[in-house]
Amino acid sequence: MPLSAVAGHAGNLVVGLSGGKRVAAMQGRFHLYEGYTVQEVVFGVRLLSSIGAKTLVVTNAAGAISDDLAPGDLMAIVDQLNLTGHSLTGRPETNQTRFVDMTEAFSTDLIAVADAAAKNTGVTLRRGVYAGLLGPAYETPAEVRMLRALGADAVGMSTVLEVIAARQLGMRVLGMSCISNLGAGMGTEPPSHEEVTATAARVRPQFEALLKGVLAAL
Repeated sequence: MPLSAVAGHAGNLVVGLSGGKRVAAMQGRFHLYEGYTVQEVVFGVRLLSSIGAKTLVVTNAAGAISDDLAPGDLMAIVDQLNLTGHSLTGRPETNQTRFVDMTEAFSTDLIAVADAAAKNTGVTLRRGVYAGLLGPAYETPAEVRMLRALGADAVGMSTVLEVIAARQLGMRVLGMSCISNLGAGMGTEPPSHEEVTATAARVRPQFEALLKGVLAAL
């Protein structure tokens, strides 16, 4: 497995119990913009599947595209736009289909579980479409307007390839975003990695409570 080198990504694989469920958690991920290949980016998901994981809960920090979202909001991902310019090309693994059905990339049943957990923990959970771009440059104001026209509610630089790999493996997927900043041109300050990490730290208690509620209900 590659070693994550982005600030805030510890690069550990932690296995244990949460809510009475056996859980394997990746502390960090790998991005195309770091120079990794698609196969390296999705290696962690394939590893989790190979050790028995049937459900993938994928989280990320994302910038707001919709005017209805603000920094600090939590959002259940209902669908995605893969705008990285990459996908799972090449020869598939044994017994894996090359033509992955993405009709229900994110399980509606798991979104309902997350909604119920949010209500039980007093957390507001919004819904939206996540757009995954290559990065690492933040989007221009024109690109933010384009993404809004395409139907995106939030944007980031990860997740979409991992979700495709998980669906190829037959895993159910729940995706949740922490809205960490406003898209370029939507606020008075330009987006920055420092704002992303600061917002994530501020929202961490609510996000952890939500995740624990989800795991307990699975």
